[in-house]
Amino acid sequence: MSKLRVHLLGVLVLLTGLLSTAGAQSATALPDDLWFDPAAAATLTVQSGRFTDGLGREVVLRGYNVSGETKLAENNGLPFASVADARKSATALRALGGGNSVRFLLSWAYAEPVRGQVDTAYLAAATDQMRAFLDAGIRIYPDFHQDLYSRHLFDPDSWYTGDGAPKWAVDAGDYPDEYCGICPFWGQNITSNAAVTEASYDFWHNAFGLQDAFLTTAQTTMTYVRQHLTEAQFAGVVGFDPYNEPHAGVYDSGQTSRAWEKDVLWPFYVKFRARMDTAGWQDKPAFVEPNLFWNANIDFQKQEGGLLDSGTLGPRYVFNTHFYDQKAISGVFMWGKAENGQYAGDFGTVRDRATATGTAAVVSEFGHPLSGTVSDKAPTVLKAMYQALDSRVKGGSWWTSPTQSGPVLSGSQWQWDIYNGRHHELMNGNPDKVLTTGDAWNDEDLSAVRLDDSGTAVLRQDARLLDRIYPSATAGKTVAFTYEDRSRDGSTTLTWNPVPSSLPRVAELVGSGQYALQVWRSDGSAEPTELHLPASFPTASTTVVSDLGTTASPPAYTRTTPIAAAREPGGTGSRRLLLTAADSGVLHYALVTNGATAPSTTLLNAARTELANWAVTTVG
Repeated sequence: MSKLRVHLLGVLVLLTGLLSTAGAQSATALPDDLWFDPAAAATLTVQSGRFTDGLGREVVLRGYNVSGETKLAENNGLPFASVADARKSATALRALGGGNSVRFLLSWAYAEPVRGQVDTAYLAAATDQMRAFLDAGIRIYPDFHQDLYSRHLFDPDSWYTGDGAPKWAVDAGDYPDEYCGICPFWGQNITSNAAVTEASYDFWHNAFGLQDAFLTTAQTTMTYVRQHLTEAQFAGVVGFDPYNEPHAGVYDSGQTSRAWEKDVLWPFYVKFRARMDTAGWQDKPAFVEPNLFWNANIDFQKQEGGLLDSGTLGPRYVFNTHFYDQKAISGVFMWGKAENGQYAGDFGTVRDRATATGTAAVVSEFGHPLSGTVSDKAPTVLKAMYQALDSRVKGGSWWTSPTQSGPVLSGSQWQWDIYNGRHHELMNGNPDKVLTTGDAWNDEDLSAVRLDDSGTAVLRQDARLLDRIYPSATAGKTVAFTYEDRSRDGSTTLTWNPVPSSLPRVAELVGSGQYALQVWRSDGSAEPTELHLPASFPTASTTVVSDLGTTASPPAYTRTTPIAAAREPGGTGSRRLLLTAADSGVLHYALVTNGATAPSTTLLNAARTELANWAVTTVG
């Protein structure tokens, strides 16, 4: 689509919202919207392998999974006990966690507790909770979640539990009593527990009409959501994740994991895509996941896959994958901490698969335990994962090879659960096994947030790690991006991408502060490029050095202000940096730092000269 058509469509959407009559569904403005925001939020599509908003700007989705609470029975398969809690969570996620999107978990078991009877009360409650995020300016993509197929496979006194399929689906099969043997990690049940493997096999082969029932419930759910959100709210729903972490359970004789993806998994996605179209989601992509183990980083777990035989997915699908460092989680295969650039190759593979399939990529789950024997690795593991989302070039090499960065990846950290450490979950319905600690599910503890004793949401991880600068919307194409968060591992500051000595005035300006550098090529947009500003970048402490100008305290946004600051839409108090370059095909750069205190004009100009020379010599 041409830039002119995109702009005209955006204007049309904006005018439609302004002219709509009372009671009609319209593109109403959110709190803190600027003139271009309603048009930008009117749609999100995939173009040329990137997410793009209603103005054609390149979009990066960053946020969290909301939430593992859906896997529990205590709130009946919903992420929150109430809409008020959902609103509290959404505000905190935006203001404390820096997120602009969430993967919103749903439960098949609670959506269809009786075969053929969808529980509209559950759908209504889930939709109300989605609305709390949409009204806070947070995009969502729902996910019908499952782990180990279903909790109803597990005995009341079992070491483990699952989530996903309803009881009637389990009752339909004659599955053996669940048993995993010597399994210190819950994920081993995926391949070692015969009850799980046989039930999964039956689903994928549509035994007892299980897959058909699931698809019908998914279609009903999507139809309900479409009908019960306003047009503006539904525009914030960017797609649907059909099935969490798919695995065959059992392969047929002679069947490989790659053949299973081609002959079993992909046809399921085609069917789900058709259900999306019927439900009115035809303009939104399906966020499809490959075989769970396609990118495992332990050799004996890895299985060939990555949708290698699905051809060009195109804009109606998104390449959607997870990544956990199983070596680090094992406590055996990786003894030390994660290092600078540790996951550049793993996330580079995700970029390459998305490029090969002709679509955008999202890492919809990544994370690391925050308690237990390997929790000491979390600060470095998470820093290295965010580093790899930002660029495929590790720190130290980035300044000499910025154009090898690749696209900035979208991602959703696991997880954002405000009830962390305050659960009351009867494990597998057993009143003698009441779980309260951590995530209350299979001994996991990965939530980045919790509620303190006053009921206020607080972070459980370093805010410098979570609340990050990232290019949320680029008017043009990002050429390279990096962010040095200076997050901590205990009392140690982790600086993996220091400003090189070849740029002494830039290094002086940054000092010991955080910094980001965005390099992009303009496309003629009148609307600005946007970078999320963390809470650690208050206006008075934010310095910007760009070819567009320099400022030691960005002014309020106007259409004629090339470098400005403003609140992000949604009324949560989160902020953004706005960079306006209305030319086309021109290379631009912007260094953003909080390291300077009242820098002199001489220093700002010297840093600008250094960056201009760097851009010419390394980017061209």
